[in-house]
Amino acid sequence: MQLQATNSPFTQEQAELLNQLLPTLTEAQKVWLSGFLAASQAMPSASSETLQAVPAPVSQPVSKEITILYGSQTGNAQGIAESSSKTLKEKGYDVTVSSMSDFKPNQLKKLKNLLIIVSTHGEGDPPDNAISFHEFVHGKRAPKLEDLHFSVLSLGDSSYEFFCQTGKEFDKVLEDLGGTRLTPRVDCDLDYDEPAAEWISNVVESLNDTQEEAVSSVSSANVPATSGESQYSRTNPFQAEVLENINLNGRGSNKETRHLEISLEGSNLSYEPGDSLGIYPENDAVLVDMLLDELKWNPEEIVTVNKQGDVAPLKQALITNFEITVLTKPLLQQAAQFTENEKLHEMLSAGHEEELKNYLSGRDLLDLIQDFGPWAASPQDFVSMLRKMPARLYSIASSLEANPDEVHLTIGALRYESFGRNRNGVCSILCAERLEPGHTLPVYIQHNQNFKLPENGETPIIMVGPGTGVAPFRAFMQEREERGAEGKSWMFFGDQHFVTDFLYQTEWQKWLKGGVLTKMDVAFSRDTEEKVYVQHRMLEQSKEFFQWLEDGAVLYICGDEKNMAHDVHETLIDIIEKEGNMTREQAEDYVARMQQEKRYQRDVY
Repeated sequence: MQLQATNSPFTQEQAELLNQLLPTLTEAQKVWLSGFLAASQAMPSASSETLQAVPAPVSQPVSKEITILYGSQTGNAQGIAESSSKTLKEKGYDVTVSSMSDFKPNQLKKLKNLLIIVSTHGEGDPPDNAISFHEFVHGKRAPKLEDLHFSVLSLGDSSYEFFCQTGKEFDKVLEDLGGTRLTPRVDCDLDYDEPAAEWISNVVESLNDTQEEAVSSVSSANVPATSGESQYSRTNPFQAEVLENINLNGRGSNKETRHLEISLEGSNLSYEPGDSLGIYPENDAVLVDMLLDELKWNPEEIVTVNKQGDVAPLKQALITNFEITVLTKPLLQQAAQFTENEKLHEMLSAGHEEELKNYLSGRDLLDLIQDFGPWAASPQDFVSMLRKMPARLYSIASSLEANPDEVHLTIGALRYESFGRNRNGVCSILCAERLEPGHTLPVYIQHNQNFKLPENGETPIIMVGPGTGVAPFRAFMQEREERGAEGKSWMFFGDQHFVTDFLYQTEWQKWLKGGVLTKMDVAFSRDTEEKVYVQHRMLEQSKEFFQWLEDGAVLYICGDEKNMAHDVHETLIDIIEKEGNMTREQAEDYVARMQQEKRYQRDVY
């Protein structure tokens, strides 16, 4: 009903103002307003000071200024931060988005609304660009934050023991410092699109937007198309044709490393060196058949594969839609509902955490089915427990400037034996054994602003990338060659054997000869009696290495995190300590400053 001067005690001007205001109010705001007016009527003689002492309203007006801080290793958290910013700006909010490493911690106490979007890296560690901020809020200098409203979106992988640990830590410490949650923390697994959209929708609603706007934000809060004007994204991948698929290793090698050249023609996708390509792979049909045989299920039975109600035959769903090669604790907990097997229930009970951790490592869904039957689950029960097939991210090994409409990848085939069965990497073995030129792959670009060439082409760079870690540095060299960059460049490469495993050898030699690459050191660990790795070559060149750092060089590391990246990091500190005549603590501070200045960047996995 519309208010009029004729049907209310208001003037026409007042009625028009109220007609504009009332439709925009949430239910909570209407309740508060009615309570406020009732309180005013009950206390006609109250002063303004008395009215201010009335208990806090249900929904207080909030500042329109919002800060979004992200901690991101691969770019997922940054993508969600930018998408969330767009959604909030559309609702009229003043939004600032920043990497945690770029944010000045002394500004924290001035914030009224803070959104944290952060991934967890390795064994529960913050991503590189979140380390300094994480240390600050957990340190003695962290301010009290009684006036802060916050919410945390946490990204992780439930197959790891410390799932979403960094987000959980931020959520707790902000509460401990006095902050008030806008919405509860949301922990996202690899399939984060829907929970991330729901989270920002709830944040918008909590920030006193209308119900209609909150609902509409779900669609606009989806993780963005990862490339400006392209319609293709993580949630809408491009079917890209494979142009080349070559084994880079020589005959007799213990390894198989595939070089893929993929067409992006017609996609309008673009990328920069340092970005990654996401691939949605398919499971091996042989493994799926083994699962179906074990469960005695009809491969053609129709099952629902997602929340939208899409359906597919069971076998096709298991090949295309679901992850079946990784076990997680949540999966085992759900599966336990469908079996009376005492061993499984015991392993999931308190006090058996180490046993559970050991079981999850190196086993897959077929092991679970074989080890803990009989099962009372239907095919639909079964697939409803499984995670959506996650994309695999690979560092791009090409420059778009040098290879228009193409993207190149360097993928190591993963094969191993565990618990009496041969195991295969889902995507790497698809590429090695079942992918031919002319086939297509569903792909998208994952931008990564945390691993980028310096804008100034005269800045020296040092690259450390053994094995497939060489990929982004091939892209770096192609890009610097195209740009005519004049800055010095130094490459450290390592693998097993010089003769069979020197990936892209002729290209490196060409860049050395042409001056695009200034210096290269190699380490082939199986060619000498004592194993030699890239960190040993760094130590041998420690004096010159430190001088490059002093001259402003940017250091890049790509490859295995657990072993190589850890060893290279420790070696870096050793070199700075020795050549800079510093204490260990001073050397560690030097490295921390390099990270802060974006002069130490890592793409590790």
